[in-house]
Amino acid sequence: MNRILPKGLALFLLVSFCILPMVGLLAEAAPAPDKVNINTASLAELDKLPRIGPKVAQRILDYRKEHGPYKRVEDLMKVKGIGEKTFARLRELVTVGAETQTK
Repeated sequence: MNRILPKGLALFLLVSFCILPMVGLLAEAAPAPDKVNINTASLAELDKLPRIGPKVAQRILDYRKEHGPYKRVEDLMKVKGIGEKTFARLRELVTVGAETQTK
């Protein structure tokens, strides 16, 4: 007596045991991008951030020059052109560096 799995169940088992673990390994292998340090970044580095063009990048540099190093990444919202929505997209992409970070 031959027992044959229904096609749907066989496909489910194939995906569950073969393909999904490989996808997980690929996701873990991808390196996390380095964060941009807003206290040391150049205009070109800042310009690569989402929703930051050359004008806003220059404002970030001007603010840093006038007020000194950023103490918290949230200080970016003090720069004209960076509101809550833009900051929400930037939060995980920027840092102020360990030497200036305070809570």
